[in-house]
Amino acid sequence: MTDRTATLPPQVRVTLANGIELDTIDTGPRDAPALIFLHGFPESHRTWRHQIAHLSDRFRCIAPDQRGYRGSSKPQDVASYTPDKLIADVFQLADALGVGEFTILGHDWGGAIAWGVALVGQKAGGPMNGRVTRCVIANAPHPAIFQKLLYTDPVQRAASQYMRAFRDPANDQLVRNHGIAGILMKAIKWERSSAMGVAERDALLADWQDRDACFGMLNWYRASPVDVPPMDAPMSAPAGWTPPSLPPLKIPTLVIWALDDLALPPANIDGLDNIIDDLTLVKVPDCGHFVPWEAPAAVNAAIDAFLARTDG
Repeated sequence: MTDRTATLPPQVRVTLANGIELDTIDTGPRDAPALIFLHGFPESHRTWRHQIAHLSDRFRCIAPDQRGYRGSSKPQDVASYTPDKLIADVFQLADALGVGEFTILGHDWGGAIAWGVALVGQKAGGPMNGRVTRCVIANAPHPAIFQKLLYTDPVQRAASQYMRAFRDPANDQLVRNHGIAGILMKAIKWERSSAMGVAERDALLADWQDRDACFGMLNWYRASPVDVPPMDAPMSAPAGWTPPSLPPLKIPTLVIWALDDLALPPANIDGLDNIIDDLTLVKVPDCGHFVPWEAPAAVNAAIDAFLARTDG
């Protein structure tokens, strides 16, 4: 499957109760179960283009460009990107579109927010009790696991040093001069996937020219409470540190993990079965970080099987 087969309808502009405006794909039968797709850095709703094209005949597929990205609202202050605000955007987007219950799907940073959406929205009694019925995660670390790995696992710590560069204001002029591509070239040494077509890549490069979007994207990293120690710090948790106190996830959850992800090694899936009551884990070999479009057939098959099993 090539990128050009994944044709999506035009976006609609959705204004949230908090004043944030999100450019959003909203396609599929309005009376069908709703799926909300969250993209990660440094992409857009098109992260999920193959899955939306595949599922929108049976499901209402909703996929925003999240705050800070492309044409959506791009506040420039770091405080506007704390996880609680990004999680609230999802519920307010559902409200604005008249969606009650929904399945949340997320990749990368979108997956990090999807974990939060699932935890507060699951039927087990979170503040948004019962609205989130299922969760699908693609290569996004669980908050109860990721921080510990950053403290104790040299592979994950080394893979995450780019986050320190993204947070460093000393790199801001580089971003002003060259856009997000400038800091990507400096901070990230991952090999680019050959799975993205030329037209898709050119469109993404054009998106990255918007300097407000560049800093909006970087503010996701700057507002995050995740601590990324330098490589010369002790390979151990700081004295007095305790893992975040999070409830178990009780709703059906599918975790899809590409095993050749250079940013998020497979150690991130170790122990998930201890904190998720109904876990389906699908490993995708020979695939890098951007699994929704690098291995769309495998991802579509996993989601199809999961949604069929958990229907009703």
